[in-house]
Amino acid sequence: MKKIYLWTISSAFALNACAQQNPTIIKYAKLITADDAKKHLSIIASDAFEGRETGKPGAEKAANYIAAEFKRLGLQAPVNGSYFLDVPLTQNLLQVTDFTVNGKVFSYGKDFYLTGTYPDKNLTANTVVFVGYGTEAEISAIDLTGKILLWINEDKSEAGSTPNTSYRMTAARTKIVKNLQSKKPLAILAANPGIAAALSRFGNSIASARLTIKKDDAVSSNPNAPVFNITSSLADELLKTTGITYERLKVQSAAKTTPAIAANTDIVLNYHTEKKDVKAVDVLGYMPGTDLKDEVLVFSAHYDHIGLNPDQNAKDKVNNGADDDGSGTTGILEIARAFSQAKKDGHGPRRSILFLGNVGEEKGLLGSEYYSEHPVFPLANTIADLNIDMIGRVGEEYIGKPDSANYVYAIGSSMLSKELHEVGENANNTYTKLHLDYKYDDPNDPNRFYYRSDHYNFAKHGVPIIFYFNGVHADYHQPGDEVSKINFPLLAKRAQLVFYTGWELANRDKRPFVDGKTSEETR
Repeated sequence: MKKIYLWTISSAFALNACAQQNPTIIKYAKLITADDAKKHLSIIASDAFEGRETGKPGAEKAANYIAAEFKRLGLQAPVNGSYFLDVPLTQNLLQVTDFTVNGKVFSYGKDFYLTGTYPDKNLTANTVVFVGYGTEAEISAIDLTGKILLWINEDKSEAGSTPNTSYRMTAARTKIVKNLQSKKPLAILAANPGIAAALSRFGNSIASARLTIKKDDAVSSNPNAPVFNITSSLADELLKTTGITYERLKVQSAAKTTPAIAANTDIVLNYHTEKKDVKAVDVLGYMPGTDLKDEVLVFSAHYDHIGLNPDQNAKDKVNNGADDDGSGTTGILEIARAFSQAKKDGHGPRRSILFLGNVGEEKGLLGSEYYSEHPVFPLANTIADLNIDMIGRVGEEYIGKPDSANYVYAIGSSMLSKELHEVGENANNTYTKLHLDYKYDDPNDPNRFYYRSDHYNFAKHGVPIIFYFNGVHADYHQPGDEVSKINFPLLAKRAQLVFYTGWELANRDKRPFVDGKTSEETR
């Protein structure tokens, strides 16, 4: 839902008054073209780059291509003379050797999945405790120590509001999980009806090895009870001996507060993790500013994707990721080209600019997380991050609409800075005149897009952000995300909007004022 602010009316006059176009800015924005974008993307999203999976040769090829372009454009290599910032990663391959319920075998990636890293365990139990929505009223009467818990991974309905039933964890549910973990159970089995569909579509990637930022072994594993995401049918099997279905218990729990229920269920749950180091890099290109050079504006996009199709029988072996996020990476290169030519012509930015190609976004925003914790330029001096993730297609909600080729979702612009929101609106009203859709500009959005791309690792440190996004489509994380389906004129126009917004931020007298609150919520 689009947010409505009290300052909207007061700022309307300012927005309408800023229709004076600057011919110098337009000159350089015109360097961002559909033809040039196609040249870049046809290389980045080609089969030769093998889907650019983090830690694999294709991602290394993409990193080298981006660095070569940064060098060609005259950008500085800011990491001790290099364009590469090493991101030390560990590959964690979870091997679930046993998950049986009353002797029935269930499969990892088909019936359940687990995220995070945990110490190796061999668990056996003859009881499962159904804890409903996990509220204190539901669990206070029973000792959960050493128990396996079955939990409804949905927000409980409240009068006057529609509950979020997505399997993606919300802030409220994150708190509930932490509270359940504090009771020292053996494991938490989080049931949601959306898990089956997610595993059907993304099971191969969900069940693949997980990458994490390398840390000391003493702190690399989560000491808390693991949270297994399970299908509703698996939940039914766990409750079979009670004679009551999972759905019926869920309805009862939603209608009233019911105490935890123990089911006599035999469970064997054994798992361990195989680890190895992985090489990965963020790619950084730097343009120093003039009188405000100590302040830095970041343009970011992730260049990684999900790699090769694990289905050996598939005709298309490569998840090319043309839109996700070859389009954003291409946009960054085009924007860098425009700024570089402006600088050569004597119109360089007052503030410094960092063009940041992030690795590991598809593995959990890892490259941007590492950069935010090991910044080459202090985050205190970073005025904003303009992040591009998927700008080359028409999202499913706009197919067939009159403005399907003239829109972009703008997310997070006013979360931390109303002034940044105004700058983005102003740039669009003056130059590109796209329809800026704020539907997902909401931390409570069930899709959780605000938490799902690299800008979030800047936002959580108090750096204002704008996330540009075309929405998901049928080819999202599928082999069909091909260059042939990209709308290059639309990609270029969206990139021009980011350029116009960035030009204003890089050259205005003051940095955007931060007047919002940071969110420490995990995605």
